[in-house]
Amino acid sequence: MVLYHLLNHLLKKALEMHISEILKSSETSLSFEFFPPNSAKSNNDLFATISNLTPLMPSFVSVTYGAGGSTRQFTHELLLKLKKNTKLTIVAHLTCVGHSKTEIKTILEQYLNAGITNVMVLRGDPPKDKAGDFFCVDGFRYAYQMVEYIKKQFPQIGIGVAGFPEGHPETPNRLLELDYLKQKVDAGADYICTQLFFDNRDFYDFCERCEIIGIRVPIIAGIMPITSIKGMKRMAELAQGSRFPAKLLRLLNRADGDDSVERAGIHWASEQVRDLIDNKAKGIHFYTLNKSNATKTIYESVGLKNALSLQTKGNLY
Repeated sequence: MVLYHLLNHLLKKALEMHISEILKSSETSLSFEFFPPNSAKSNNDLFATISNLTPLMPSFVSVTYGAGGSTRQFTHELLLKLKKNTKLTIVAHLTCVGHSKTEIKTILEQYLNAGITNVMVLRGDPPKDKAGDFFCVDGFRYAYQMVEYIKKQFPQIGIGVAGFPEGHPETPNRLLELDYLKQKVDAGADYICTQLFFDNRDFYDFCERCEIIGIRVPIIAGIMPITSIKGMKRMAELAQGSRFPAKLLRLLNRADGDDSVERAGIHWASEQVRDLIDNKAKGIHFYTLNKSNATKTIYESVGLKNALSLQTKGNLY
């Protein structure tokens, strides 16, 4: 009987925490993404970043996996630490690469036991420096298959999937790409969070194309401010297919030194955020790169809920 009431309590809590419910209850949700640390120093740096960003009252935060699930243990440890030590709503990334169904089942059970009830389902990328097929025989090869499995086996879990406003680099057929996205939504995904983009017209066009094909779930816009030329080149390598508009490149080329590049990149991202809010985007997801300065500066520039004045209120720790 005690176990029944505990499970019932967790179920109710899970339904209240679904990201889809958060998106319904807010005009534009604001959320952050972190990646797991791989050393004691980076762990301390990350929690300093989280401490700086929690007063901004994010709707939720997400934690990524490395290629091929290479950081899965660090990811799990960070998720559990965040859940234990903060009041943040957490989204755990899960990838098909390198996982069997049994492993996914075990991970999801661990998350539920810890009170984590939202996941972002991704196909995932195999490590580029290794050869071979990294998909388990008894696992999932495509994201929609994992979405179907979670929806059936763990209906109390909320599910997000990825979208690509500028196109998926492995699917040059843009019509087929949307078919694949709809397949994930039809399998049970509750919302879409997009890859980064630098021209809001690409995002709005993507949303319209989704509507035309019958995708009705909320779409969150992914924003990553450029803070250095080196970082931009790294971004272009990792997010292949990303388009850097000529106006943005001219702005960055006029910048003199790293500090000026950072200011220019943050200004560009701030204008993107301002426009997205004005056009009532359902959500904005900041790819923080485990740093707080750019995101805080964007909040200040856009005047988001006077967020920095909340330092003494609503602490999420």
